[in-house]
Amino acid sequence: MSGPSPSERGPQFEAWDRAHVWHPFTPHSVYADEDPLMVVAAEGHELIAADGQRYLDGVSSIWCASFGHRRAELDTALADQAGRLAHATFLGNASAPGVALAKRLSDLAPGGLTRVFYSDDGSTAVEAALKIAVQFHLQTDAPERDTFLTLGNAYHGDTVGAVSLGGIPLFHERYKAVVFETAEASPPACYRCPWDKDPATCALECVDGFRAAVAEHGPRLAAVVLESGFQGAGGIVPLPDGYLAAAAQAAHEAGALVILDEVASGMGRTGHMFACEAEPTAVEPDLLCLAKGLTGGMLPLAATLATERVFEAFLGPPEEGRTFFHGHTFTGNALGSAVALAALDLLERGGVLAGVAQRAAWLAARLEGLVGMSGVGDVRQRGLMAGVELVADRASRESYPVAERRGMSVCSAARERGVFLRPLGDVIVLCPPLTITEEEVQRLVDAVAAGIREVCADGV
Repeated sequence: MSGPSPSERGPQFEAWDRAHVWHPFTPHSVYADEDPLMVVAAEGHELIAADGQRYLDGVSSIWCASFGHRRAELDTALADQAGRLAHATFLGNASAPGVALAKRLSDLAPGGLTRVFYSDDGSTAVEAALKIAVQFHLQTDAPERDTFLTLGNAYHGDTVGAVSLGGIPLFHERYKAVVFETAEASPPACYRCPWDKDPATCALECVDGFRAAVAEHGPRLAAVVLESGFQGAGGIVPLPDGYLAAAAQAAHEAGALVILDEVASGMGRTGHMFACEAEPTAVEPDLLCLAKGLTGGMLPLAATLATERVFEAFLGPPEEGRTFFHGHTFTGNALGSAVALAALDLLERGGVLAGVAQRAAWLAARLEGLVGMSGVGDVRQRGLMAGVELVADRASRESYPVAERRGMSVCSAARERGVFLRPLGDVIVLCPPLTITEEEVQRLVDAVAAGIREVCADGV
């Protein structure tokens, strides 16, 4: 579009937005009233609005812009690849960047994940994993294994299969008519523990609950599906140390596959390339899903990693029909693959991954100042991902009425102080770029604190 600069077109953009756009996860009855941010540019860790105001991107543009915006190494990789090839089909064919990325991911991945199946986003990565698991059992003489075990409070995406795995009623309940039934285990949620245990003294009763669910469904269990590190959309709820490894062991002992969803937690977010690597005991998944930070947030690209054992179940003469008949037009996209390779260079060779622990420590130190504030019930963190849960009463952990939208109000107050955030209900999510500076960490948490003081002064 030629003509006036983006800033001069700001009011026009806003009018077009309100007249024509249907935004995801957005209540449009109040959308315009909440003065949505109209982003026209970005630089470093900041978003730039149509009026020229700059905002620290405190959620990495929904958990994916790992290095901020306009990172030269990623821009260069994109431009160089665009000068050679934007896309060529991966259906019975190959293009060099996707092949190189598959090799790189296989070399880095834990537990013998040697095969890479590409798709477009986190939902489609999970969807592919589900279909692979079902077909794997059909082709290894275990057709009775047709059940998936998930956790309550889980979120794995918005396609029908991924929704079937979801455990958040607000997001998933109304689609029960079009999804398949799954088994569900109680989630490990230390702040609101279903077993009413103290995290400092408990014996991981949550693991016992998961084992019991596996035993109940064992002979029919195709796979267990777990978010590594923390439950993301469920409120940034960290898994207790040891839980993931114990759950995976129980699944494998029952003959089920283990699918790890690292769409949000992978690619350095927890301080490890893969979140499952943070476990004290090794975890060896059969399938692992990546997206979001895979390209540093620049382009939609996802990957479902599989073991050689899983892959081999799909081999055989074409007439036997063992092929995985699944894929997307832009599977293995050359532009996305080239940028992902550059993102991995930044993480590994650019020192970003090595610096996450220090940045997480900065964040933890600043978050300590929120503990005990009026309206703050719980502050939880895993690497450079944190959630601040707002409650009306700390003693009873009673939530604020949903209609009050306290979380959104805190984020609006933070925006007035130059920080962009988006909550999960009344959980304030902090997911800064992996390259955030100490000064920016302070700016981020100070804006949240100011917003909480402004919005939750009536809390106890």
